[in-house]
Amino acid sequence: MQTQPVITGHLSPELAQIFLEGLPETIRKGLFMRAKTMNYPVWAVIEMAIAGYLDEEALSFADCKPKLD
Repeated sequence: MQTQPVITGHLSPELAQIFLEGLPETIRKGLFMRAKTMNYPVWAVIEMAIAGYLDEEALSFADCKPKLD
């Protein structure tokens, strides 16, 4: 039996992995490259991309090193 990832205030690494598996390879590679460049976990990069799309004032890639909890 597969357990559901716990949903918190941030995208969990488990949910990020599920999301990544559904993306085309080129987009998946781009997200991993951005995460590596920023020295951030890929879940944080995905979260910033979604937040930036939904709210133009949300933390984005252009912002300086957001604090991760």
